[in-house]
Amino acid sequence: MWVLLAMSVLAAAIILLKLFQFFRSGLRRLDFVDAALASLQQGNYDSALRVLQQQHSPVAHVMACAIRCGADPAMTTKDVEAEVSRIGSAQIRNLESWLRGLSSIAHLSPLLGLLGTVTGMIAAFMSLEAAGSRVDPSILSGGIWEALLTTAFGLTVAIPAMAAFYYLEGEVDRVRAAMKDVSIRVLRHFGKTPVSISNRDDDKIEDETHGI
Repeated sequence: MWVLLAMSVLAAAIILLKLFQFFRSGLRRLDFVDAALASLQQGNYDSALRVLQQQHSPVAHVMACAIRCGADPAMTTKDVEAEVSRIGSAQIRNLESWLRGLSSIAHLSPLLGLLGTVTGMIAAFMSLEAAGSRVDPSILSGGIWEALLTTAFGLTVAIPAMAAFYYLEGEVDRVRAAMKDVSIRVLRHFGKTPVSISNRDDDKIEDETHGI
């Protein structure tokens, strides 16, 4: 029970920390993307970068990197792709920090609760055996409910932890998709779209044509 209590406190701390981080980063505020793209279409790269520098969103960091790299004539398409991927991976790793720990707590809590139940049941039957012929049903029933309490507490810790993990993981996936979208749109403006992405787009168009 003490171990489960410690894990519940740690899980609550991780959830609150990640929610604060996501809120502070403004993951759901993407209105700056259209403003930056509008400045980019007008050829005003400095204005687009100023719009992005005012944001804390990871998407803004990736988009600014794509603009700087795309506007650099010395960088090839592969160089641009590598640099944008590097910045994007760093931003995703920052968002995913501590999520593995939250997932571990969600998976281990029920197992620890079950372990407590098993050991509690063993102790209850040992007490029943020690009582000999003077068997008191309260000895067994009291030991059983105390043992089952650990399983209930383990599930109480695991369920909200798992729900929070899936929610936070979904937010990270949404940001990852937004990063990919804005980087493609920016690099297409500079004519430096990675070949792998262009091929996938051509295949998609071909499939749609066959479907028609």
